Amino acid sequence: MDSRIVRERILQGNTALGIELGSTRIKAVLIDPNFEIISSGIYDWENKLIDGFWTYCEKEIITGIQEAFRQVSTEVQSKFGIPLRKIGSIGCSAMMQGYIVLNKSGKLLVPFRTWRNATTSEASSQLTRSFKSKIPQRWSISHLYQAILDNEPHVSDINYITTLSGYVHWLLTGEKVLGIGDASGMFPVDEIKKQFDEGLIHKFDTLIADRKYSWTLLDIMPVVRIAGEPAGNLNGQGAILLDPSGLLGGGIPMCAPEGDGATGIVATNSIQKRTGNISVGTSIFAQFVLEKKLSNIYSEIDIMATPEGNPIGIILANNCSSDINAWINIFGEFCKSMGLKADRDELFNVLFNQAMSGDQGCGGLMSYGYYSAENITEIVKGRPLFIRTAESNFNLANFMRTQLFSAFAVLRIGMDILTNNENFSFDHICAHGGLFKTPEVVQKICAAALNVPISVMSTAGEGGAWGMAILASYVKDRLEGETLSAYLSSNVFQKKEYQIVYPDRMDKEGFDEFLTRYKRGLVIAKAAENYS
Repeated sequence: MDSRIVRERILQGNTALGIELGSTRIKAVLIDPNFEIISSGIYDWENKLIDGFWTYCEKEIITGIQEAFRQVSTEVQSKFGIPLRKIGSIGCSAMMQGYIVLNKSGKLLVPFRTWRNATTSEASSQLTRSFKSKIPQRWSISHLYQAILDNEPHVSDINYITTLSGYVHWLLTGEKVLGIGDASGMFPVDEIKKQFDEGLIHKFDTLIADRKYSWTLLDIMPVVRIAGEPAGNLNGQGAILLDPSGLLGGGIPMCAPEGDGATGIVATNSIQKRTGNISVGTSIFAQFVLEKKLSNIYSEIDIMATPEGNPIGIILANNCSSDINAWINIFGEFCKSMGLKADRDELFNVLFNQAMSGDQGCGGLMSYGYYSAENITEIVKGRPLFIRTAESNFNLANFMRTQLFSAFAVLRIGMDILTNNENFSFDHICAHGGLFKTPEVVQKICAAALNVPISVMSTAGEGGAWGMAILASYVKDRLEGETLSAYLSSNVFQKKEYQIVYPDRMDKEGFDEFLTRYKRGLVIAKAAENYS
């Protein structure tokens, strides 16, 4: 990448910025017209369980965005000797759904309730029966209806309900809009009209009519936009919020905000029918663009939409890497206590590679990394467990293999429904996320766990912020009538390389044996909910 050319592109504003508020970090990336990253910034954060709800501090949302952008700007100044004053387009994404409600003054009525909460089972069940469509616990409408059922006083003061990405977009633009991917996890969308389902909105308003609120559901919901449609501009207040130094100017076009599911689809080019992708992090989810409607309603599978509004099936497990990270931290502490250098990336590489020499079925060891509730396996309270018997082959290789097998176990339960009940098949599934930075190891275990070839692109570690920057580029640079699918294939991924790993028979047999014990041991994980 010629620095003189990049410098000129920055000066001209021929760039795009993607910001994603993930569950463990806020990341911002600035890309050039070739979708190469010019600079990036990261702010680490973590959710907290406060008053029974998983949440993030409102102030930290803003602090994190500012710090990530500051690092982007600082890197531009350092590498190219110019301040970052102009950007071609901006996009903001965040972890899917949850519950953010504002009053008329724009104040949060309650702290942000994240996707990780499992406090809406009553509302979720009632709405699923009423709508004859699965309404997951994490969806915004479940949180709203549960608050209504619980007679929470803030409900009468709601002026706007949105997701985290929609909230940040509103802070930056003043526009109450949301991309259809994230919107489809607030409330069901109409596949044809690409808007919230009007019939179900009427049904919900009828359901709560006796409450006599001053609002109807449509009054307080965001406007739905599909990829490529304009969604407002960065205003003066938003520019100062993003860049308190005052260097960044306003008026920058912004694409519709999206959830991390949508950015995962974009970042892995998994937007056409019969394609799928897996995203790993604090949670883990797999998404599959559907050719046909499912024959049944499954509690394990959510129906949402791509950024273009086409239906996808999502299998989401609330827990994936949290327990693994906790154990990596313990090993890091041990290294420091021994006076050894404890480079975190090296720890991941060394320990993950140990897993490849373990017994096929993990030597009888078992782990449930339930930091939070797990809806698919009906675990209501997070209680991480590690279990072994006196006869287990307890060594480091089996321990690490157990951690990685456990990370994919719940996802496999949902996958079995698609493959066995609905007869879905895939050439390969594209994976991305931090765990896949260790070459081949996690990819090989994932392939064995799901019994499907797993591809990983060279951009696998870039994540959703990169995918969001691509969506921002699309709203600015797309040709008249050019679909997002065509834009990705022709411009973004034409020369991207990826590596496919096929399921190893021995590893698959080992995982199948592990999964049998995993399901059998869920009674122990359930009993642990009473521990405090």
